[in-house]
Amino acid sequence: MSYRTLNRVSTLGFVVALFMLRPLGASAQVGSPAGAVPVDRLQARRAALMARMGSGVAVIRSMEERSDDPPDSEHPQDSDYREDSDFFYLTGLEAPGSWLILVAKERGAGEVYLYLPARNPVQERWTGPQLGPGAEAARLTGIPEANIRPAKDAEQALQTMVTDGGSPAMDGGLFFKEDARHGQLEVLHRILSLKTVKAKDLLPHLAALRQVKDQDEIARIRKAAQISAEGHVAAMKTAKPGIYEYEIEAVAEMTFRRLGAERLAYPSIVGAGINGTTLHYDKNRARTAAGDLIVMDMAAEYGYYAADVTRTIPASGMFTDRQKAIYNLVLGAQQAVMDSIRPGMTLLRLHQISVAYIQSHSNGLCGSQSCEKFYIHGCCHHIGMEVHDVNTNGPLVAGMTFTVEPGIYLPEEKLGVRIEDDVLVTPNGYELLSGAAPRTVEEVERVMRG
Repeated sequence: MSYRTLNRVSTLGFVVALFMLRPLGASAQVGSPAGAVPVDRLQARRAALMARMGSGVAVIRSMEERSDDPPDSEHPQDSDYREDSDFFYLTGLEAPGSWLILVAKERGAGEVYLYLPARNPVQERWTGPQLGPGAEAARLTGIPEANIRPAKDAEQALQTMVTDGGSPAMDGGLFFKEDARHGQLEVLHRILSLKTVKAKDLLPHLAALRQVKDQDEIARIRKAAQISAEGHVAAMKTAKPGIYEYEIEAVAEMTFRRLGAERLAYPSIVGAGINGTTLHYDKNRARTAAGDLIVMDMAAEYGYYAADVTRTIPASGMFTDRQKAIYNLVLGAQQAVMDSIRPGMTLLRLHQISVAYIQSHSNGLCGSQSCEKFYIHGCCHHIGMEVHDVNTNGPLVAGMTFTVEPGIYLPEEKLGVRIEDDVLVTPNGYELLSGAAPRTVEEVERVMRG
């Protein structure tokens, strides 16, 4: 080994030693732009979930890390770990290989147990400090330290609850999510087979809670929408004939990251001309041309909460009369929906309002038929920890967040228009969260001129 190599190794050892001395917290979003979820919010969410359950035991598993085996190892550049949304919602942690067990009781306070993988100093030389059982996990989650235990004990603890009557609440059933991720179902069904215990679906209860956002969630979604709007403004200032779709994408995504987004809410869509008529076009390889409309469907995720924003802009900086007419028809439908938002309304009724507006205002823009024929998707969907978030299909209540996104697509004219914004339902109407991105023809053209 050369002196230079030995020196590098010594330096690496010093850096690793310093790294190991860093305070823990990466597992709880500490140090991220969004910061940690307030403990009182986590405690309230867990209490609300147990209240909905009545009695029973709920199991929520964390996401697993990708393995070193194919196919996971074939594409090392696609290695970002994102925690399971429900696990993060209830713990505020990013903790692969963990279990959260809630014991709900008809009377008295429920019990919460968190099972975390034990710390591994050797592995941490490669991955950095991890959160294990102990006082720090208790501080971050609000779960009593005595109830935070090694993950290796979780399956046996749950099995004991089932077979030995370790929890009277087990009579209320075992609640879990019916997904086949990482062998989770195999473990739970094996436990269920040990004794006659009723299996219950946890998803409806989680969906009902997650649909109505608390103040911390609203702050995160509001910030995600603001960041996304800034990315769209940057893209508008960059766009011009001859630029490639991926160049516009790059400018927006750089802006997202610069302003604190840790990942995209979904793969960015930048479709010029005919590509703008394909709803989920995301190759973003084409070169724009004078006269093209460019559909830009791009948004950030901030602190585990997604925005969803779309703008349609003219590559040349000015809409043609034809483009302006179609654009204003879509914008009018969007505003008609927004004007109708209030508690008690439903997403289905809002979609019907957007359709009715397009039917009554087409005025020959699509020939002898209504432009409704070219409006090929719904107007709205909930947003939150997922860009298409959980949905119970019930009436709107204050605290819900969703998109409003009418669109018209005319492939024969290579012309597509979609305008999408994020809104928060308030007691008397709505708050437009993504309004910092220009919406009107005049506003878009003014930004592009600038």
